[in-house]
Amino acid sequence: MKKIFTVKGMSCGHCKKAVESTLADLAGVKEAVVDLESEEVKVEFDDSQTDLAQLKETVSKAGYKVS
Repeated sequence: MKKIFTVKGMSCGHCKKAVESTLADLAGVKEAVVDLESEEVKVEFDDSQTDLAQLKETVSKAGYKVS
């Protein structure tokens, strides 16, 4: 499954890598790509192992505002 959601508070390459790495560490996440300009995260994941709510919660716990 592929989903896109908005993440506020990312401003640099470090932020991009932090969000991508945090998501990549979750079971079932195949790919996470941050677009700093649009403030969007595109995530491809196995929905039998995780869901959108868990993805958003993980990013939020890393210190970013998710909408």
